[in-house]
Amino acid sequence: MASSQRLKGKWALGIEPRHFTWVLRDRLAVCERPGGYGDAHRRVRRQEEIIWVRVNGFDRIVSLIPNAANLHNYDEEDVAWIHRPFRGPEDGIKNLSSIYADLHTLTTQGFRLLMHREELGDHVAGLVAGYLVWTGMVPDEPKAIVTVEQLLSRQMGPLAREIVAVAGSEPRNRIG
Repeated sequence: MASSQRLKGKWALGIEPRHFTWVLRDRLAVCERPGGYGDAHRRVRRQEEIIWVRVNGFDRIVSLIPNAANLHNYDEEDVAWIHRPFRGPEDGIKNLSSIYADLHTLTTQGFRLLMHREELGDHVAGLVAGYLVWTGMVPDEPKAIVTVEQLLSRQMGPLAREIVAVAGSEPRNRIG
């Protein structure tokens, strides 16, 4: 039995993860790692945020964190997860395309995904903008960068822009 099944009232609903943002409404969202990261990480907050993910009908969490730490917490709350470690542009187009293909397959099958890394920073922003280019949803890299900057209310740095460039380097046989 998930620990949240013992909770009553508003606590049974959990709390929305920090920086939660829809990328593709009702299909793909991003956020900071449930519970936070580093010195700001809180176990109780992690549990409450994972409860929120489950209660709000997400089918999978997609963790981009390079290591597998804390993935067992999703199991404890009966939330399915996929681990796709992502270090950055040095992973290359092969790894990016694999992540993008997984996202595309699951979202087109109707899955609701919540993707995260430790923080909602350049790794996630670049990956999202690159995905928009890779799928052909946004026609070019500069438009994808502006779109994601507006969506996340933050500027993308050089790391994110490099990820987008790697994603855009693949021939234009995009999924439409």
